[in-house]
Amino acid sequence: MALLTVTDPVVVVTGAGSGIGAATAILLARRGARVVLAGRREDALRTVAQECRRTSPALVVPTDVTDPAAVAALGEAAAAHFGRIDAWVNNAGVAGYGRFAELPADEFARIVDVNLLGVAHGMRTALLHLRRAGRGVVVNVASLLAEVPAPYQSAYTAAKYGVRGLSASVRQELRLAGERDIAVCTVLPASIDTPLFRHAANHTGRAPRPVPPVYPATVAAQAVLRALKHPRREIHAGAAAALTARLARLAPALTERVAGRLAARGALRHAPAPVGPGNLFAESDDDARIPGGHHGLARRAFRTSTAVGLAAGTAAVVMRRALAGRTGD
Repeated sequence: MALLTVTDPVVVVTGAGSGIGAATAILLARRGARVVLAGRREDALRTVAQECRRTSPALVVPTDVTDPAAVAALGEAAAAHFGRIDAWVNNAGVAGYGRFAELPADEFARIVDVNLLGVAHGMRTALLHLRRAGRGVVVNVASLLAEVPAPYQSAYTAAKYGVRGLSASVRQELRLAGERDIAVCTVLPASIDTPLFRHAANHTGRAPRPVPPVYPATVAAQAVLRALKHPRREIHAGAAAALTARLARLAPALTERVAGRLAARGALRHAPAPVGPGNLFAESDDDARIPGGHHGLARRAFRTSTAVGLAAGTAAVVMRRALAGRTGD
């Protein structure tokens, strides 16, 4: 499988104006990559590019990932400016909160359009350029919600499940075609402290927030870097993501019930919040922010990760004993 070991690699990052995308672009630039920053807000992209250029060249290409022609133009601009594309990180995303029946159909469609179809457009363009180069890596940033669903986020959960499935299907196609020097990796972050929650569509009347434990965006960025350097099928970002996913494989029904209750209690503040589409159809007025102001929840990361780990271990013991008992019968 391909390794991103070329000198001064060229990496396209979508959703690079804030959060995980901005943290990823800056980390890659510090490691010597030439980065191409894509997103809706040109001013935010330019702010991130200034930080990237402290250590490496950076190109800003404002792009709406829901527009296939715009994404194709992004690929052409990156290749024309730097001569090639070595890797592509599909990270752009939006979110919405509300019961499924209360989330307007156009908002549901927009979330899927950005989070799933935006990834598909990115992969199509990336593969075109990586095939020209004969090797490379595509990293799709999904979510722990692609393995363990959450209530009040049906569109986001559905889209992230789709990203995981799309990645696996394309990975199979590449393998069957003998294109083993092109890798497709999926990064599955736990709750990450980004502005995503503040700008999410909201039909609950309460302010959304990430469910603890909450990790800084650099944790997700480091997982993307690992995927680029040593491609694997899937990489979890944050210990809680890996532990929760393991528990879900051991006891899926139990994990779904417990995760649902935790999300119902932790995903929404008691403070009131306005109802509306958030930044689904319009750009936010934020600058290039990486954290979203949820650092207080991050302090619970160790305690919650430990609790999840103990639960996973307990479930594993119970399952093994149950299987051993059946074998003994």
